[in-house]
Amino acid sequence: MKVCGFTFIRNALIYDYPVVEAIRSILPLCSEVVVAVGKSEDNTLELVRDIDPDKIRIVETEWNDSLREGGQVLALETDKAYAALPEDCDWAIYIQGDEVLHEDGYAALKKAMEQYLEDREVDGLLLPYRHFYGSYDYIGDAADWYPYEIRVVRKRKDIYSYKDAQGFRKGQNEKLQVVKVNAYMHHYGWVKQPEAMKKKELNFHKYWHDDRWIAENVVPAVEFDYNSRVKALHRFTGEHPQVMEKRIASRNWKFEFDIAYNRLSFKDKAKNWLRDKLGIDLGYRNYRLLRK
Repeated sequence: MKVCGFTFIRNALIYDYPVVEAIRSILPLCSEVVVAVGKSEDNTLELVRDIDPDKIRIVETEWNDSLREGGQVLALETDKAYAALPEDCDWAIYIQGDEVLHEDGYAALKKAMEQYLEDREVDGLLLPYRHFYGSYDYIGDAADWYPYEIRVVRKRKDIYSYKDAQGFRKGQNEKLQVVKVNAYMHHYGWVKQPEAMKKKELNFHKYWHDDRWIAENVVPAVEFDYNSRVKALHRFTGEHPQVMEKRIASRNWKFEFDIAYNRLSFKDKAKNWLRDKLGIDLGYRNYRLLRK
């Protein structure tokens, strides 16, 4: 069984992406990792090259900055990395530059890839998420944080990145058939020093909206206002992935949140109860879950 990894990145240093930790978190499971590195205004290329030259293969790309709708440029960059995977790759582990796979899930993920290797009904594997917000101590509690997403897919010509690269589709816009695996992905996209988070917000809106929309909807500020954007959080009491230890120890900002504060609607609370108590997820699903 041959397992490879793939991802994309640009301007990792400017926008403080934990891409080094992201790539290192999947390296133990992969024979190689393909990284599509977009032409950057910082030393992202050198940063990626230094991670593990023996196992990382870089594809240098140039982003189409004229694409200003739906985050489609992110899917295009994902597809470039996916297309560059070796043809004899059985499974491909996808990770984004602000995600880190927890090592506690390695055994379960490897077992699932072996178990379903010859089961062609299974297109991919579905991983659970923890979405951190404000700091490494809090997790988003609202129903609009997606609880699962596809992060392992087969290497096939009919599979491609969907919309803004959150998940995948196959053929003529068909959802992938997946099996759930207990291997947690930690999402740190909303955990940055407030000035860096504001820079990221301004930059990322350019992949969804035109300049007029940004001028009308994005509040000018030096720092990102975390407290005004959140409905509810709960404190994280578990362990972060080992590759994140150095980054977490070096954080230079403080974020405090009153977990009693709650702006969840009745609908949000009902969805959370069904999810937490009964394991029923009523949110948007970009996949077909197989019962195996």
